[in-house]
Amino acid sequence: MSSRMVFNRPIPVNRLVSAIADKAQVNTQEYGRRPYGVGFLVIGQDKVGPHLYEFSPSGNSYEYYAMSIGARSQSAKTYLEKHYESFADSTLEELIRHGLHALRETLQQDKELTIHNTSIGIVGPAGAHEKGIAAEGAFRILEGESIEVYLKSMIPKDAPEGEGATSAADQPAGGASGDDDVNMAE
Repeated sequence: MSSRMVFNRPIPVNRLVSAIADKAQVNTQEYGRRPYGVGFLVIGQDKVGPHLYEFSPSGNSYEYYAMSIGARSQSAKTYLEKHYESFADSTLEELIRHGLHALRETLQQDKELTIHNTSIGIVGPAGAHEKGIAAEGAFRILEGESIEVYLKSMIPKDAPEGEGATSAADQPAGGASGDDDVNMAE
């Protein structure tokens, strides 16, 4: 509110995250005060565009293009790092699919993403499957039946990954993997 009163504009996302981080960081410096025990992701949109920040209990905050935190998040981070280059040219539907694939990587082997255990948070313009969303695209959460179309568009986990997958027919003759300098003795 004070940013609106003083500068006649909403507070930029980075300034808001920095204020929260400063508040948390003070607790790590003073004797007898316990640091906050929770980290979280902050998303927001300002005149520059959408932003994603990770906030850690120590008071550090970092801006990312894609991030995952929490239990079993390393496999999601690995997926996001592997496919990061394709995000810039992706549509909203493709980005949602990437997010769902990263989320699926964190699940136990006997679990699947369903409309009952999945929610999608979006900040920005409407996707092809959304109706009645303003041009600036306020933050919204999709749940239930509205995410079923995204879940059905996911590539099955046991299917090969598009361009990067090779079949036995694509391998060089003799079963070699293309390493001509490595010859195993028979």
